[in-house]
Order: sequence, then C-alpha cells, then structure tokens
Amino acid sequence: MKFHLHKNDHYSVYRWVAVAVGLVINVLFSYLAYRTGVPLYLDTVGTIFATVIGGVFPGVLTAVLSNATCSMFSDNTLYFSFISVLIALITSRYVRKGRFNKKRSYVDFWLCISIVSGLLGITFQWLLLNGPQFEAVSEVAGLLFSRSGTGFFIGAALVNTGLNLVDKFLTSFVALVLLLIIPKEKRAAIRNSSWRQKPLTADEIREANKKKVSHSLMNKMSILISFLALILAGFMAWIGIRVYSENVKAEYTVNAMHAAEFAASVIDGDRIEEYIALGREAEGYEETEDMLYRIRKTLPGVQFLYVLKIEKNGCIFVFDLDTEEFEAAIPGEFIEIEEGFKQYMPQLLAGEEIDPIETDDSFGWLLTAYYPVKNSKGKTVCYAGADVSMQYLSDYAKDFLIKAMLLFSGIFVLVLVLGLTLSGYYLFYPISSITDCVKGFVKSGGEQKALDENVKKIRAVDIHTDDEIEELYSSVSRMEADMAEHVRDIRHYMDATAKMQNGLIVTMADMVENRDSDTGAHIQKTAAYVRIILEGLKKKGYYLEKLTPKYMADCEMSAPLHDIGKINISDAVLNKPGKLTDEEYEIMKTHTTAGRKILENAIATVEGENYLKEARNMAGYHHERWDGKGYPEGLHGAVIPLSARIMAVADVFDALTSPRVYKPAFPLEKALAILTEGAGAQFDPKVVEVFMDSLPEVKRVLKKYNQEIS
Repeated sequence: MKFHLHKNDHYSVYRWVAVAVGLVINVLFSYLAYRTGVPLYLDTVGTIFATVIGGVFPGVLTAVLSNATCSMFSDNTLYFSFISVLIALITSRYVRKGRFNKKRSYVDFWLCISIVSGLLGITFQWLLLNGPQFEAVSEVAGLLFSRSGTGFFIGAALVNTGLNLVDKFLTSFVALVLLLIIPKEKRAAIRNSSWRQKPLTADEIREANKKKVSHSLMNKMSILISFLALILAGFMAWIGIRVYSENVKAEYTVNAMHAAEFAASVIDGDRIEEYIALGREAEGYEETEDMLYRIRKTLPGVQFLYVLKIEKNGCIFVFDLDTEEFEAAIPGEFIEIEEGFKQYMPQLLAGEEIDPIETDDSFGWLLTAYYPVKNSKGKTVCYAGADVSMQYLSDYAKDFLIKAMLLFSGIFVLVLVLGLTLSGYYLFYPISSITDCVKGFVKSGGEQKALDENVKKIRAVDIHTDDEIEELYSSVSRMEADMAEHVRDIRHYMDATAKMQNGLIVTMADMVENRDSDTGAHIQKTAAYVRIILEGLKKKGYYLEKLTPKYMADCEMSAPLHDIGKINISDAVLNKPGKLTDEEYEIMKTHTTAGRKILENAIATVEGENYLKEARNMAGYHHERWDGKGYPEGLHGAVIPLSARIMAVADVFDALTSPRVYKPAFPLEKALAILTEGAGAQFDPKVVEVFMDSLPEVKRVLKKYNQEIS
C-alpha cells in the first residue's frame, strides 16, 4: 500500500513537540522543588500543557515519562504516575467539553485536580511510606490529631489536600501562561492533527458515541483493549512478584545456609557438653555468642541463629540468640522436636547434612538451614541452625505488589488511552462517518439533489488512514459518485422516455380527436381541468391517501387517452350532426369498453407503467355515474375509480362549454349550474365542489383556448 503525507499531518509533529516541552517543564520544576526542599510537587505543569496542546494521549504520555524521569532523583515518584495520568484525563475532558471558555471553569478545574491529587496522594504515600511524604505534613497533622490511628490519616489527608491547592494553583497558572503564548487556532489545529479524517465537532462525537447499535464497535474495542491492558498489567505484576519472591527466597536461603555454616565454624565441638552444663559460666561461651550475633547481623534475612544437640526424643539448646519477638533459650534447655522436623530425625541423629527445611509451626513460617558441628575426632556433636522468616518475605512481596500495582496503573491507563485513541481515530470514527454517509445515500430515495449533496458530504469526510479503512472509504466514495451519475443518466433517460411517451399519447389522442369534427382542443382542456381538480382535492384534504405526487402525475398524463376507444367508432356515428338513434347511441357507448381493452393490451406490453392503469380507468369508466346509472358497468359512488370520477366532471364541462355539430356552446353559468345539479347524482360531490372553488383557474383555461365566457 502506498502511504502519503496528508496536508494536515505536519501539525502532528507539534504534538510530539508538546510532549517533549511538557516533559522538560515537569522534570525541571520537580527537580527545583526537590533540591530546594519546598513541600510542593510542581510536576504536572507540562502534563496540563501537553494535554491542552496535543490531546489526551500526549498528556498521558507526558505524565508517565515525567514520573519515570523524576524517579532518577526522587525514588518514589514513579509510583505516583497514576495521579499525573488522572490529571491529564481530567484536563482532556475539560478541553473536550469546551469548559475552559469560562473563568469559573478554571476554578472548578483547579479544585478538581487539587482534591484528586490530595486524597490519592496521601493514600499512595501511606501505602508506600506508611505516612506522609513531607515531614511538615506530619507535623501539622499531628497538631490537629494524634500521630496515630485513623484521625492522623484524616488530618494528613486534609493537610495534603491544602498543600495541593497551593501546588495546583501554581501549576494551573503557569500552564495557562504557557498556553496563552500559542494562539487558540493553532492549538485547535495541533489537536485536530490526530484525526485521520475531517475532524468531528464535540456534538458529532457525542452523537457517534450515543448511537443505538447492539454490540457497538467502540464498546467492543474498549472492552478488548481494557481486557488486554489488564491482562498485560496483571501478568507483568505476577511475573515480577514471582521472580522477585523466588530471587529473594533463594538469596535468603543461601544466607541461612552460610549463617549455619559460619556458626558451626566458630563453635568448639569438643566443649559442647561443657557449654550445656555451665552455660555462660563456661570459658569462651560469651565470646562465641558475640561472634554468632555478628554473623546474624552480617547476613540479611536471618532471624534466628542457634546451636542444638539432637537427642532421640528432642533437642537441647547449646546457644540461642535473642530476637525482638522471642527471648533466647537457656543453655541446656530441652524442647521437643517440631512436627515438620520428625521426618529428618534419622539423618540428624546420624550426623548427616540435610537440605534447608520449610516449616510453619509455633515459631512461625520459617525456612531453616542446619549445618553439623564436629569435634576434633570429626564426629557430629550438634547442629548450628539458622532460620529465615518466610512471613517477612511475604510482607516484602506485598510491598512489592503495592508498588507494582501503582507503577502499572499509570502504564495501564497509557496503554488503554493509546489503544482507544488509535482505534477511535483509525477505526471507529472513520467507519461511523462512512456508515452515516451510506445511510444518507440510501435514505435519499433516489432524489438527485439529495444524492449529490451526500456525494459532497462523503468527499468532505476526507479519510486518510493509509490502510484498508481508507481503501473502503475510497471505494464507497467512488461507488456513491458513480451511482449518483447513473441515477442522473437514468433520470435523463426517463425524462426523455416520458417526453416521448407523452408525445405518443398526445399523438394517439390527436388521431382520435381529428376524426371528431368539432372537439377542438378537447384533450388539452380536459387534461388542464383534471390537473385543477387534483390540486383542489389535495388542497381541501380530500382523498389524501390516493393523491400522491406519482398518482397526480399519472392522472394528468393519462387524461388525453380517455376517449381512445372512439377510434373503433365509425365516422357516420362519431360525426353525425343530429341526434343519435338508440342503436347509434349503444354503438357510441362501446368507446368506453374499447378504450379500456386497448389500454389493457398496452399495459400487458409495457409492464409497470402505472400511468396506463389510470388511463385505462379513465377510458373505461368516465361515463359511470355517482348514483350508479351510468355505463358501461353501472358502478356507483366510491367504487368508481377516482381518476374516472375526476375525468367525468372535466369531460362533461368541456362538452357543455364547447360547440358541437349538434349544439352550440352553453354559457359558463349554465354549464356550472348543470354540474352543480349533477353533484351527488351524476358526479362525485367533492369533485364538483373543488371544481367550483377553482373557477378562476377554469376561466383561464377557457380563455387560453379562445372560448367566450359570459
């Protein structure tokens, strides 16, 4: 795949510059506070700066890198990265919501980060240091409460929060000054450089996030990334604790073995019985005991160091050293064998060396190393024993776990934000934008203007992820543009076809009309009256379920064909100047059934042409009457197709107001009176009503075709 540099990508460089500047600011201010001993942190100025300039990920990255760097001169700083990360998240939210546009928002922001930092900070200090980081905080809290218990913690939390109010006020002020240096438009351009498409507004982002989609892609990605980040953090913490515990245990086991071996080397094996009998009164006993104390002190982790003579039914103390928890045993004191040692008794009684033993008995959870003490003849007379407290190792592991959790909490958020940022900008928002455009294209219903607008909209999205998403976007854009052009071509073709069809209809109608010697402009006028009636019905709210734009167009287009059946009537009958006989009238009546049959044959030939269906109805039923006394089928009321009821009024009115070989044209008033009298009997009363309401339009039609009106 060919990658390209987008026109706005150069702004993304400034996001990394913001991270670098923020890192330098954080480390510099933190180092100054550390060197001067001022009880302030000043380590989030750069974090706020980088977040406002570059967005949430640069801010979180700055926070983690700053704490990692500051840990080089301040040991515990790394474990407080989660607080700095949280400040970056809070800052990002304020920026995203546009809350920095009001002065009050700065106060809210300052109080928010101060309280969060104060409460979380003292909690982390208690977990790591068993108390406040600064002695000044301890002293003030001690004055408010006693220096122990819950009260002291509450006092320290209050004092630390107050300290953070000062710290975060200075932090916010300095960050604000730095931000004022960079124009608002430039800051917006830098933040928007992370978008891989046209940047969405805050409202558009909210709408995208609120979409009612089952198993939303964003939700899936959030869950997946959170799960992976937690698994990664948990796995790393577990591996760290396991490796640490095993290493420390191995180290302390070696120390216990060395302590037992060194202790055995300073014991005079020929004087064991004397030491048991006389204790400290024995010559050299106290000197030997002092050497044992020095050995224990030299080897970390060794809690108990002693010398025992093994008997069949128990042990006799030769030497035993005091500890904080237990007093030393008296030389010669007898104790029974602990349960955990009974299986090793044969080897011990035989004077053999044994591997370190791990037990959990009355003296606690211990790892014990024994080394034989031999006399001048090489015979084992007793054993030097060294115990390492496994509980001490467990407590140490808990401290390590706390530190690991605090350390990985910041890294966890960093990984989570990185994953969500990448998936959002490279996956979720581009796909959401493409989906919206496709939905708009589908909902356009083939309307050309809506199609063209949607093509412009999807082109404006401008996705440039340089991956399969961009390929999808390009394909969808091309497809929509091509489809819009195809629809345009089809519409042009349909318009041309419709014009041709209309021409054919008029030609066919003219062929019939030309055979009738006195129906001048009949098809044009009846079509105009049909249009007037249709618009009047819609305006009045009558038959709205039928009067769709398509139906109205079909009726107007079909009107010229209402007398198509007259092509089957002979000229002798059609143009007879006098009154028709009953026989001739019956022949004339057949033009309705003939017209219907002609159009039914046309419908069978041209499938799907709805306008021909209404033409058939007009041709076949425009002589039916509302009271059921018409022809050819004697239909009545609403059973008569609406198009035929409309044509009945238009046809009769034109016949009344036009001259025929057998009669002159009726005056307008008389023609209207005949229509009014026929309402409810010959004609649909609603059709007559709207026709009468539309007399100005009717008169214009009459005038257009040079008809005199009185």
